[in-house]
Parts: sequence; C-alpha cells; structure tokens
Amino acid sequence: MVIHESAEDYLESILVLRERRGVVHSIDIVNELGYSKPSVSIAMKKLRENGYISMSPDGSITLNESGLAIASRVYDRHKTITKLFTLLGVSAEAAAEDACKVEHDLSDETFGKIREFVEAHG
Repeated sequence: MVIHESAEDYLESILVLRERRGVVHSIDIVNELGYSKPSVSIAMKKLRENGYISMSPDGSITLNESGLAIASRVYDRHKTITKLFTLLGVSAEAAAEDACKVEHDLSDETFGKIREFVEAHG
C-alpha cells in the first residue's frame, strides 16, 4: 500500500510525541503540527482504518507494527538529514525544518549515501 507524505508526517509525529510524553492524544498532534482538530480527527480515522494505529477508549493513540515501521523510517531519515545539514553549517532550526521537506522524497540510494557520509563525518 502506498502511504502519502501527510500520513507519514502524522505517524512520525505520533512516534516523537510518544517518546516525549509517553501517551499521545489527538490534541497533542493538533498542538504539535498546528493542524485543525477536524483535520487530525479525519487523519486518525484513516490511519486507524488502514491498520497503522489503534485508539483506546480514553482516546490515546498507539502505533501498530506497520505504523511504527513507517514512523521509525521517516524519523530516522529526519534525524540523519538534519545532522547532514547541521554538519554543513545550517542552524539547527533551519536544518530540522528543511529535513521535513526532503525526508519523504529521497531515493533509498541517495539516503544511503547521506547516512554513510553523516556516519563518517558526524
């Protein structure tokens, strides 16, 4: 199944919020991403229907195995690309913001070379 960039962003945000807060609710995603409550609600419904997340009766969100795999891949790309940009002298804030823009679109080959470079120079 092809997953869209926006869905990857939601899954990555759930992972980051889980690491930061332990428990994630839709309102946390609203606050993190700055999206509207209805937009987040619709996205969570789609992610749940596609088996990427589960929601408990109290509204907490859990990544399922497939959602965690995608979120981990995207977050790893984000961290590695951010590191590359900071190695190039870009400010941490700009590096993180720009990493968000490119993390979804790089080929595996290009990302592999970026990873090798960062590991050798970071």
